[in-house]
Amino acid sequence: MARMWIKRKKAELGASAAPAFAVDARKKKSGNRARNRVVMAIACFMGIYGIIGGRLVYYGMQEDTSGYNGPTGAVLASRPDILDRNGEVLATDIKTASLYAEPRKIIDPDEAIELLSTVLPDLNFEQTYSRLKSGSGFAWLKRGLTPQQKSQIMALGIPGIGFRTEKSRFYPGGPTASHILGLVNIDNQGIAGMEKYIDEQGLSDLRDVGLADSRSLEPVKLSIDLRVQHVVRDVVVTAMQRYRAIAAGAVVINVRTGEVLAMASAPDFDPNNPFNALDKDRLNRMSAGTYEMGSTIKSFTTAMALDSGKVNLNSTFDASRPITIGHQTIRDFHGKHRILTLPEVFIYSSNIGSAKEADVVGIEGHREFLHRLGLLERMQTELPEVARPMEPKVWKKVHSITIAFGHGMATTPLQTAVGAAALMNGGKLIQPTFLPRTVEEADKVAKQVVNEKTSEDMRYLYRLNSETGSGGSGSRANVKGYRVGGKTGTAEKVVNGRYSSDVRFNAFVAAFPIDKPEYVVLTIIDEPKPEEGKVGATAGFNAAPMVADIIRRSASFLGVKPDFGEEQVTAPLMVTFDD
Repeated sequence: MARMWIKRKKAELGASAAPAFAVDARKKKSGNRARNRVVMAIACFMGIYGIIGGRLVYYGMQEDTSGYNGPTGAVLASRPDILDRNGEVLATDIKTASLYAEPRKIIDPDEAIELLSTVLPDLNFEQTYSRLKSGSGFAWLKRGLTPQQKSQIMALGIPGIGFRTEKSRFYPGGPTASHILGLVNIDNQGIAGMEKYIDEQGLSDLRDVGLADSRSLEPVKLSIDLRVQHVVRDVVVTAMQRYRAIAAGAVVINVRTGEVLAMASAPDFDPNNPFNALDKDRLNRMSAGTYEMGSTIKSFTTAMALDSGKVNLNSTFDASRPITIGHQTIRDFHGKHRILTLPEVFIYSSNIGSAKEADVVGIEGHREFLHRLGLLERMQTELPEVARPMEPKVWKKVHSITIAFGHGMATTPLQTAVGAAALMNGGKLIQPTFLPRTVEEADKVAKQVVNEKTSEDMRYLYRLNSETGSGGSGSRANVKGYRVGGKTGTAEKVVNGRYSSDVRFNAFVAAFPIDKPEYVVLTIIDEPKPEEGKVGATAGFNAAPMVADIIRRSASFLGVKPDFGEEQVTAPLMVTFDD
């Protein structure tokens, strides 16, 4: 009985224990779920706070924007550094402070202006007062403060006044390469020169989407050699003062690549303080000014005649009498009044002979040749400031005659230099570039415009014209050891509708070393006066010496070694002179 009772008790206990164990399991499972929810909640909060913390760190690394609710974006965008071909900095960004106000927080506008004027005496009081009284949320007061000005204004403790750190453009060389580099506006956007070109190549798009960051922008390297640029600008500015001219300019081009190594035009401006950059006389005359280039155009007239195959270096032209066409009479400046050989036409710069050279080719052939050389087409290059040449709408006989010696058409000095480079490099027209370019890259874009024999003949004529004792006008461009050759150009300017013999635009185009040219140098000088104690003011007296100064001072930088051995100028054909 006891045994049966025990079994029954065990059975009862087992039956009653089973539900208790099930309840404990359910409680344990419910507790696990609660703990999981807590863990997940903690993880979510930690993730949210982690994101917030990360953003705070990110913003902490950015520009100080405390108290600022004005415009953002473009004014803070960076620009890439601009370097010369050797890595020297031509333009870079620096940080500057700009002063702004929150007019709603200004307690006393009169007191604020009075305090600010102690640091900024040039502040426009009327405009500033109007802004401070406007009640708006933001107003610029002064951009581009110096560190000292910022410190002094901060010490004033004016409520509602703050500073914004901005990017400002700085040009270490000042005006040295101003017409090449160009300008930026107050918002650091390129508005002229290579600065504008850089924006047009995609920088503006990067700014618009907020990706113009200084850490991600590669520097832009130019073809310019800063050392040569210094020399060229110094020669140009000095010549303008020495000859009391209204303007002057020069350019140096690599004849094999089309690279511009240096270019200057005076008067110029300081891009760090461009208050006068838009003045009419600050025009970049080398690429944005068009001129009748005078006798430098005879280079192309003679090359055209030679390239036609109808004449050669032994051909002759009758220059014994002036040419009369309509009401115009064409004379030579220093006439020989006899038959001239083609080289004599060139070195004596005969207007009559040049007109007859053009007559050999004909009116349509003349016009086609100048277009082929790019002299009457708008030049293609990176610089935005490029003028379109001018020519007669309908060419007549009189136009062909006058254009043959450099009057009646207008082109830019830079285009004239590019055309001359084609005559020197074997006949290849290579559009100029302000960016680095290899010979191989240049050959891909080059256009054969004259044959190599014509180029060889023109090199001979250039050197002959600069030889001492040859009677040519280019002897003052000679630099011992560098074998310079070139052509002068003295163009009378139009005054009151008529050409004036006293007002001139002078030019000289040269190449060196002339036996195998590497560089073309072209100089211009506008309305020069004779030097004190001298009577001559033609190109041989001013534009040619400018070329000599540039070559003498910069040839070593360009890698051209002097050769002081004896030199003989030999013609590709036997030429005799009767004088």
